Amino acid sequence: QAQLVESGGGLVQAGGSLRLSCVASGSIFMINIMGWYRQAPGKQRELVASITSGGSTNYADSVKGRFTISRDNDKNTVSLQMNSLKSEDTSVYYCNANNWYWGSGTQVTVSS
Repeated sequence: QAQLVESGGGLVQAGGSLRLSCVASGSIFMINIMGWYRQAPGKQRELVASITSGGSTNYADSVKGRFTISRDNDKNTVSLQMNSLKSEDTSVYYCNANNWYWGSGTQVTVSS
């Protein structure tokens, strides 16, 4: 059974930084794409950033220039460095693998 476990969420002031990490384990044969999504109360879940096994990245326009996604293919981990955080970044952030497997989420709260 595949499992994704996120860590690194928390409370931070606007302008601050946080780093999220996710470890994939279990019966995931080959992870091609990994990504971070977020969902705020009353809103749809949205893609924040994704990265392929070859290192190609994709970012939501709202986070370009502030967030950086990276991964370690050997360790099946993906990280999201979030800088210059804004109150509108407040959400539950979810790790995703192969557009199929999901973590349980980690809360990020940015106070203004």
